[in-house]
Amino acid sequence: MSDIVEILNPDELRRTVRRLASEVVERSSSLDSLVLLGIHTRGVPLADAIATQIEQLEQIQVPVGSLDITFYRDDLNQIAVRTPARTKLPTDLSDKTVILIDDVIYSGRTIRAALNALNDYGRPPLVQLLVLIDRGHRELPIHPDFVGKVLPTARGEQVKVFLRGIDEQDGVQLVTRSAT
Repeated sequence: MSDIVEILNPDELRRTVRRLASEVVERSSSLDSLVLLGIHTRGVPLADAIATQIEQLEQIQVPVGSLDITFYRDDLNQIAVRTPARTKLPTDLSDKTVILIDDVIYSGRTIRAALNALNDYGRPPLVQLLVLIDRGHRELPIHPDFVGKVLPTARGEQVKVFLRGIDEQDGVQLVTRSAT
């Protein structure tokens, strides 16, 4: 049996994405050198949504790409097998500010894998991290630069992010396994 609590409804999620895009614009020294890279799976539509908001705010198209970290993970033997996605880089990264985008940060291991993967494609002068949900429990010294919502959780809880393009709805839920 599971208890489900809605953390962000579709409107709240849209407002959070809009706020994150505004923060990126405010803190970027040059939008012309900015590249957004979504980490597969849900970081990709999130990166697209951030880019759309930046375009609406600033009338500039920020290049968006995707980064697959499947073979950089240190827990391949513990996760469900999935077909690797394709990494798509919109431009050379050597003189760009790269913002890695993911839906949830937990232990920090996904981001470590993303940084390792990114090194295979170049060495941008600045890499920043944007996450929709920071649920704590870091095992590595990794801290996001942009956070949509800090959500303290217990280790046994699960954060589920739903994004159009992958899911049929938008929203964020906290799932708690209840004792039976």
